[in-house]
Amino acid sequence: MRRSILVAAAASVALILSGCGGAAEETPTPDAPAETTEAAEETDAPESDGALKIWTDENREAGVRAAADAFTAATGTAVTIEVKNFDDIRADLVAQVPTGEGPDITVGAHDWLGEFITNGVVAPVELGDRAGEFNENAINAFNWEGQVYGLPYGIESIALIRNTDLAPDAPSTYEEMLTMGAAAGTEFPVGLQVGDEGDPYHMYPFQNSFGAPVFEQAEDGSYTSTLGMGGENGHAFAEWLQAQGAAGNLDTAISGDIAKQQFIDGNAPFIISGPWLIQDVGDLNVAVSEIPSAGGQPAAPFSGVHGFYVSAQSQNALVANDFLLNYIGTEAIQTQLFELGNRIPALTASADAITGDPVAEGFAAAAATAQPMPSIPEMGEVWAFWGVTQAQIIDGADPVPAWDKMISDIEAAIGQ
Repeated sequence: MRRSILVAAAASVALILSGCGGAAEETPTPDAPAETTEAAEETDAPESDGALKIWTDENREAGVRAAADAFTAATGTAVTIEVKNFDDIRADLVAQVPTGEGPDITVGAHDWLGEFITNGVVAPVELGDRAGEFNENAINAFNWEGQVYGLPYGIESIALIRNTDLAPDAPSTYEEMLTMGAAAGTEFPVGLQVGDEGDPYHMYPFQNSFGAPVFEQAEDGSYTSTLGMGGENGHAFAEWLQAQGAAGNLDTAISGDIAKQQFIDGNAPFIISGPWLIQDVGDLNVAVSEIPSAGGQPAAPFSGVHGFYVSAQSQNALVANDFLLNYIGTEAIQTQLFELGNRIPALTASADAITGDPVAEGFAAAAATAQPMPSIPEMGEVWAFWGVTQAQIIDGADPVPAWDKMISDIEAAIGQ
């Protein structure tokens, strides 16, 4: 299936993934959707004299501005929008909020939450009865000790993208994918990026399929600080990495850029990537499906959830909460933000409305099975050891001792 909704949006929106963050170079500026304005006129929100200041990036600016215009028209509240580089927002919020500066509301990624909580710069968002209208994983991503600290709007995750001219059907297992890839007769059976420092983000679905999640989760879905990737399941994954490296299926010489180009050039029928790749596939006929399992359990990738935070120092917290819930949280704005940035809407009604585009539907299905990237502070200590160890094992290191050393190093770094 050729590119349609996703590519039409991506033609004017350049996406960059950094774990769960991204920014765009250019953004169209459509008018506010009519249904958003109508909803604003019907809202019971009280009028307010308190102004709001919002930080966003170019990617989200048009959607935020549409919501802000409707909000101002309905309540009389002035809204100032400051467009910032997405990669600067996290550090700037931590630096400015304690001094009484910064915005009332900012866009951001869910995995920033641990740092924000540690520094006391964000406040809970009260979703009330409307919480059930959003994707449960998206809500859980902003959950900290039973309180929700963000209004989610978009979910992104990686999936299996295939060239349907080379691989007409979706594989159900990793081994079947290799068999299909070999039958295609291309230089690479599958484009799996690794790089010389490893790539645990793209390898995580396979690791999860061995029952070795990075951290254990509590009953409410929140992450604990206890590593879940040690023991026999972690050893099994490490041994699989070594075997795949020895067979040439995983290669540290294959970076993300190389894997992408090989797929685009038709030298690999499969690649594991996200919606940001679709804008670059040209005239390839592509389809999207869930990542096949290598270890027998579901190959759940990380999901990145984007949303909006309220500053802990905002003097207009109630007004900010009303704006998020009744304007950013509307179907019209959630759909517009999807069209601007390709992230599957967190609002279920908007996600369900994505029909007729198999590519978008494929990413939506993959996102539904994904697990939110841990937002706990301990996650920051994992990356330095995780990827390098995987690369060493792929290059031939004894898998079990190398994996156990990684676990010990991480536990020491997080104080366990």
